[in-house]
Amino acid sequence: MKKICIIYNESKTEALSFYNESVEYFRQRGYDNCGREEAHDSDMAVIIGGDGTLLRAAKELLRNDRIFIVAVNMGSLGFLTEIKREEAFDTYASVLAGNYSLEERRFLQVDVRGVRCYGLNEVVISKGGTLSKLIRVGVESNHGYVNTYRADGIIVATPTGSTAYSLSAGGPILKPTLNAMVLTPIAPHNLSTRPIVIDGSEELTLEIEDEDRCGYIAIDGDKALKIGHGDRVKIKYSDKALRLVIPESRNYYGVLREKLKWGDGLC
Repeated sequence: MKKICIIYNESKTEALSFYNESVEYFRQRGYDNCGREEAHDSDMAVIIGGDGTLLRAAKELLRNDRIFIVAVNMGSLGFLTEIKREEAFDTYASVLAGNYSLEERRFLQVDVRGVRCYGLNEVVISKGGTLSKLIRVGVESNHGYVNTYRADGIIVATPTGSTAYSLSAGGPILKPTLNAMVLTPIAPHNLSTRPIVIDGSEELTLEIEDEDRCGYIAIDGDKALKIGHGDRVKIKYSDKALRLVIPESRNYYGVLREKLKWGDGLC
């Protein structure tokens, strides 16, 4: 391993400072820091920032299926960027010594109107705006018809994304190692319409059933595209995955307690 790609949140002063420290750390050990344009030729990436920084960078690293990522948290929550600043250099040393563990986070593959995109957290189909009427989104699986959701929209989330928008909309938390997806309606008209967890091997097709209404599709909060009746959105797991270095002390339930204040003040 001679090339390392280091990406940081350019809007955060502390991220820039730590980026410079990291570059110097690896330089002293004989490793070159390459730019984003050479990420496809790197063996390792260091992401310095919050989960948003990692989500954006992940799309740039998709071409390299062997790269793994050390994600250092400079944000607020940091579900994906789990490594704390104070433990980052110990983590660097362990990785360079070959002593580390990886956890894979799979990407959703999204095909719509001849365009293919990838999402790590979720795919959202939503109505056009606050004053827009509810939309009806039909969902079919390769295992059969699922449901038609009359709502502000619907979220198709991965276990990684289950602690993001889906959770805010009332969806369940899924452990990242599960091969599953969550369908979470956004403010459904029918209160009996609840989120459902489905098997990750299923392939979904979503379509707005209202002929006179349109909506928008967003992937990980990005790639907003206007869609209407007849636009079939196909979603399935791809063979691409984000390979994250996991801190030695990491316990997922501890992460939930720390980040979400899970169970605080209940007894």
